[in-house]
Parts: sequence; structure tokens; C-alpha cells
Amino acid sequence: MAQNETKTKPLSKSAKKRTSKIKSKASRKQVVDPKTDANKKVKDQASVKALQTKKVKQTAGKSKTPRIKFKPGDHVVYPTHGVGSIQGIERETIDGNDLHLVVIIFDNERMTLRIPTNKLEASGLRGISSQKVIDDAMTTLKGRARVKRTMWSRRAQEYELKINSGEPGSIAQVVRDLHRNVGQPDQSFSERQIYEMAVERLAGEVAALDGTNLGEAIEKLEQILKEE
Repeated sequence: MAQNETKTKPLSKSAKKRTSKIKSKASRKQVVDPKTDANKKVKDQASVKALQTKKVKQTAGKSKTPRIKFKPGDHVVYPTHGVGSIQGIERETIDGNDLHLVVIIFDNERMTLRIPTNKLEASGLRGISSQKVIDDAMTTLKGRARVKRTMWSRRAQEYELKINSGEPGSIAQVVRDLHRNVGQPDQSFSERQIYEMAVERLAGEVAALDGTNLGEAIEKLEQILKEE
């Protein structure tokens, strides 16, 4: 028996042209599509980064108040101003920067000081000295004066540096060296000024530690000086 054969009818010239055009378009799409996908991925990544940056900025704008070792009402010592008390932490924007500032009040000097929380350590701000440190300072007061035989202007600078160090032991040295008992030559005007500054700085820390006022603390120091 004769087998049936299926013959494919050859394409006409116009049909061949249309087929060629379709293949050409498909090949062009295959070349262009990868670039389009790559560009799309880059744009998507850029959008994600922009969104992340926006979230970071929003988070920074809502930063929490940093924790510090002092709380409102605590007595602290700032080297160049003496004893003050913590009022709290304020938030301010300065030159576009969001800062948290520790507010300290110095009643004796009628002054308010604001220190950025990230600069507390560098500022030298500290808590009230321990009882041992103050006891050592009281022992220094009982010692003999050690006055250098140099020009007063140089000694005055040294005394001021010791006072502004904020260290009770160094301040006690100034008080001891400039103190005058009955029968000793009177202090000069500038000596008296430095002496009174040193007494107030040391008495301020003694008062904070003992829970008394400045006047009572000064009387305590003067009594110790009389016993030398």
C-alpha cells in the first residue's frame, strides 16, 4: 500500500520577508532586555539606599536623651567654677546640629553652664570628692606654709593654676600658704583675693560632702587653720 506523504508547501517571498522581520525584532529584544533589566536594578538599588538614608535621618532626628552618670540635684565640681548642681539635660539645635546639653547651676557665682553630653569627660566635670580626699586636704591645711622665694606674679599664676585644677589637695596648698595668723604680716590685696577664692572653692566641696552651707564650711576651715 502506498504511504500517505505530507508535503510542506514552500513559503512565498512575501511570507519569508515577514518571518525574517519577526525574527529580527525578537533578536533585538533579546539584546536590549538585559540592559533594561540592569538599569532597572540600579534604579531599584538607588531607591532602596535613598529610603534607608531617609530612615537614618529620621531616626537621628528622634534621638533619645543620652544617659549620664549624674542626675538632677546632684552636686558636681567643674574645675574652673567650683561646686554646682545638675539641673537636667536640655536639647538644642546649634548650627544645624542636634545637641543634648547638661545644665549646671553655680549658686555662688550666679551662673548657669551648659555642657554637651559628648564633652563631659573632656570638660573635667566630676562628682564630689570622697571623704578620704577631703580628709587629706584638711591634713594639708595643718601643715607648714611652703612659700617660694620668687616674684609674686609668678607665684600668683601658680596659685591660680592650682585653684582651677579643681583638686582639693592643690587648693588646700594655696589656702595654707596664703593664710595669715595673728602677729604675721598682713596679706596684700591680690594675695587676699586669691586666698578668698581658694577658701571658697575648698569650702564649697566640704559643704557638699558634709551637707552644710558654705558659711559653716568656711568656719570649719578657719578653725583647722588656727590649729596649725
